[in-house]
Amino acid sequence: MLPCILLVLLSCFILFSTEDLVAVALTSPQDISALKAFKASVKPSSIPPWSCLASWDFTTDPCAFPRRTHFTCGITCSPDSTRITQLTLDPASYSGQLTPLISQLTGLTILDLADNSFYGPIPSSISSLVNLQTLTLRSNSFSGAVPNSITNLKSLQSLDFSHNYLSGYLPETMDSMSSLRRLDLSYNKLTGPLPKLPYSLLELALKANSLSGSLSKSSFDRLTQLEVVELSENSFTGTLEPWFFLLPALQQVDLSNNSLARVEISKPSNANSDLVAVDLGFNKIEGNAPLQFADYPLLSSLSLRYNRLRGTIPLEYGRKKSLRRLFLDGNFLIGKPPPAFFASDKSVSGSLGDNCLQACPGSFQLCIPSQKPSSVCKQAYGGKPREKSLNAAALFWYGVAESAVACRWSGGQLECGGSFVLASDIFCLSSCPKSKHDIPTADSIWCSSENSSPSTTRL
Repeated sequence: MLPCILLVLLSCFILFSTEDLVAVALTSPQDISALKAFKASVKPSSIPPWSCLASWDFTTDPCAFPRRTHFTCGITCSPDSTRITQLTLDPASYSGQLTPLISQLTGLTILDLADNSFYGPIPSSISSLVNLQTLTLRSNSFSGAVPNSITNLKSLQSLDFSHNYLSGYLPETMDSMSSLRRLDLSYNKLTGPLPKLPYSLLELALKANSLSGSLSKSSFDRLTQLEVVELSENSFTGTLEPWFFLLPALQQVDLSNNSLARVEISKPSNANSDLVAVDLGFNKIEGNAPLQFADYPLLSSLSLRYNRLRGTIPLEYGRKKSLRRLFLDGNFLIGKPPPAFFASDKSVSGSLGDNCLQACPGSFQLCIPSQKPSSVCKQAYGGKPREKSLNAAALFWYGVAESAVACRWSGGQLECGGSFVLASDIFCLSSCPKSKHDIPTADSIWCSSENSSPSTTRL
């Protein structure tokens, strides 16, 4: 009798255990429906036989083990095998639109469709993926606007829509994405100004769009963790103000190929800064090469190439031991380069070429390409000598007045021809300089004689 009872109990145990195993192996019907819709939206002709999507055979359960022949790749399931937690496709040139039913995969933490040929709009329903931490649609052909609803993804840490055809403005409420640490929307067709950015950002990359306007302090408010700023190849204008380089965690900045007009820099407090690399090349920056860059202790790479800089190269650049790469080529810099650049113990790569420098040895790599022709430099600093006019007894030569005149700096420009209180920024010219080396100022300002009203004309 006892053996029979034990046999019945054992049979019940096996039955219930088997039922539990089957239940554990069943993927949520909601997830299966979403996966079917996702595959159905991909053109069959774009699914290679060796690819992940080719192995998605819905005659078997997506999360059932072992997955030797079906669902061999592309998805990851939760530990209890009921939910899809990751959808990561292989780069197989899949083509199709992203179905709005992707929103049913509410257990997703990672959605990665990078390096394929998906096209059309990004569905706004993607905001239903509230557990999403990584969203990567890089290198596809998505078009239309970045959906405003995406700002509802409060758990999202990494967002990469780079190398697509997205257009329009960035969502105004991006700062509500409180977990976002990496944002890359580079190589799209985005326009308009920067909105207020998420304060949790570590990396910001918006290279090669058509973003415009000035860089506002309000956009970067509370970004105390921001380390990398990549905003090159846009249409930003105006002045880069002192607060920017004082962002406490900033390490790398690329603002090249924009239309910035001025750069204002302050010393970091207590010489405390992690700034390592700055690229401001190919803008429209005027004035002198910013002396304050020498106060950033870790700065090793600086590019100000092909702007409208004038004056001399700060001696402090030559004394800065951390500086290893320096590009100042393509400006209108005058005078002699800091001799420290050519010392045997100094190793600086880059270029000082295509300027108006004197005594830049052509035998040094740093002085290549050659300097601008003297005629170009003279024109940039005031042009050829002019005849005296009846209204002003001034002969202009290379940017300064011939007759005696007092001058001072005011608001970043030179004022001449008034009665000024003696100060360190005032100098007087009594005669026309005999050579370029006698020019007392390093800017591109010319001014009228003492018999005329003050002039603040910038050439």
